[in-house]
Amino acid sequence: MNYLISELADKCGVNKETIRYYERKGLLSEPARTTAGYRIYADDSVNRIYFIKRMQELGFSLGEVDKLLGVVDKDNERCMDMYEFVVEKIDEVQQKISDLKRIEKMLLNLKECCPDEKTIHHCPIIETLMKQKKA
Repeated sequence: MNYLISELADKCGVNKETIRYYERKGLLSEPARTTAGYRIYADDSVNRIYFIKRMQELGFSLGEVDKLLGVVDKDNERCMDMYEFVVEKIDEVQQKISDLKRIEKMLLNLKECCPDEKTIHHCPIIETLMKQKKA
């Protein structure tokens, strides 16, 4: 199936400018055009945009997404230094996991301070946080 840019944008949950931006950045190849000059996108554009958006949701920059797409596209130039890229990204992800575990522990501790009463006028969680700030 082929899509006009507005149809592709609707299907992928992005706006038309996002698609044009991805084209300018080389994340999407330039589409074929109708005789009237309208962009026509193939089905693989849908999957590619889904991939780009999912990687962004997971914290990848567009530069990093471009590097990963180099593997998909079998682009030797973009795949250079892929091992180092992967090692660095693993370190970054492990650091984020560690940070999230610390946040989770803090929230669990704060949850223990809360009597779960919706009508109280003071909040033990806020009081605990204020005390931690002073310390």
